[in-house]
Amino acid sequence: MTLIKSISGIRGTIGDRIGEDLTPTDIKRFSAAFGTWINNKSKSGKYKIVIGRDARTSGEKVSSMVSDTLRKLNIDVVDLGLSTTPTVEIAVTGLNANAGIIITASHNPEQWNALKLLNEKGEFISADEGAEVIDIAEKGSFEIENKNKNEIGNYIADETWIKKHIDKILILPLVDINAIEKAEFRIVIDCINSTGGIALPLLLKALKVKEIIELNCEPTGKFAHNPEPLPEHLTEISKVVKEKNANLGFVVDPDVDRLAIVCEDGSMFGEEYTLVAVADYILKNKKGNTVSNLSSTMALKEITENHGCGYFSSAVGEVNVVDVMKKNNSIIGGEGNGGIIYPELHYGRDALVGIALFLTHLAKENVSCKTLRNKYPDYFISKNKIELTPGIDVDKILREVQKKYKTQKITTIDGVKIEFEKEWVHLRKSNTEPIIRIYCESFTALKVKQLAIKIIDAVKEMI
Repeated sequence: MTLIKSISGIRGTIGDRIGEDLTPTDIKRFSAAFGTWINNKSKSGKYKIVIGRDARTSGEKVSSMVSDTLRKLNIDVVDLGLSTTPTVEIAVTGLNANAGIIITASHNPEQWNALKLLNEKGEFISADEGAEVIDIAEKGSFEIENKNKNEIGNYIADETWIKKHIDKILILPLVDINAIEKAEFRIVIDCINSTGGIALPLLLKALKVKEIIELNCEPTGKFAHNPEPLPEHLTEISKVVKEKNANLGFVVDPDVDRLAIVCEDGSMFGEEYTLVAVADYILKNKKGNTVSNLSSTMALKEITENHGCGYFSSAVGEVNVVDVMKKNNSIIGGEGNGGIIYPELHYGRDALVGIALFLTHLAKENVSCKTLRNKYPDYFISKNKIELTPGIDVDKILREVQKKYKTQKITTIDGVKIEFEKEWVHLRKSNTEPIIRIYCESFTALKVKQLAIKIIDAVKEMI
């Protein structure tokens, strides 16, 4: 496995092969590079970095290495311990810190880990900033040991921030606890044995949900199933929702920035439609623009325009979505992987605020989860990938695809997106894995399957 350095951070499988695995050497080197970059950028004398981790088994050791390295640079560390990605983001600004590091490989399997880097706003650093950190790391332009051995950063453990995060959600004007309480929801949650198992029960109890049925909520880091919240991995919660006669189910990924929803009949609400439903609720109460990435459903654009508002698209990646949201003063945005970004709270994907807003919407609509889903335009997305081997020129393949479909509308801000009548296909290199992602959308399940097969066959032929 190749160590991956990208806009999404530095990630890899835990191991001892330098340059291939995420090794102790890599962890210390990139922590030192980031600390040095913050030092060079801020020049404020004394620095503070917030860290937090998901529950995967390597997390405690990685966190210790990150903390020790930063402190040797005379940087103060505030350690949130077991936390969530959006909680760390909120804590950075709440603590007036210079930066943050989230120790999580997100949806990747448990043998992976990563350092996800935040700026002083609690937002992911940009691609250019990430390139600067990587350059410092690769050139070794840092000193891990402080010249003055008596100067070492302070270490502060602070495990209060999940509650503080939830408290901030509870006071949002569009979160209606009374409506949720009156709905008397019975909800099943699957937290993949990570930190959602800490955060979701606390949130749902604070929202006065009548009954919470917990699956995989002990944060052992031993994931009960594939941690990416896709339908094929959610058979257990689908079954339990039906067996327990629950109103719905919620599923989060290991760092709690993606939200999937299961309807009362065990069917999937659809990751793509998490954002659509929440955006619909927000736009009913406040007019404004929306944003999603190029690989997200056309349904958001349709819903937004139905409310008389403007829709904008961005390159894939949270930092890109946030950038377009800020430029267009958007009031809600996110990604079709169940990522909700609600600026009134903070500029980061946040499953917890997504849950609170969705439950308020469902309670006020006073319909079943399935009925709510059926209100929205029915598009079908096919998400596929092609594994890459060393030596494959992905950029050349994307150029060939662009040439093949040159008569169609093409967008190239992130890979190649080709738009046909009532359907599209988006091909791009993954930021996190050695694969080409191929996303297609059409108006029937058969049409999208046919489109996906056609494009995958064309790419394989080029390879």
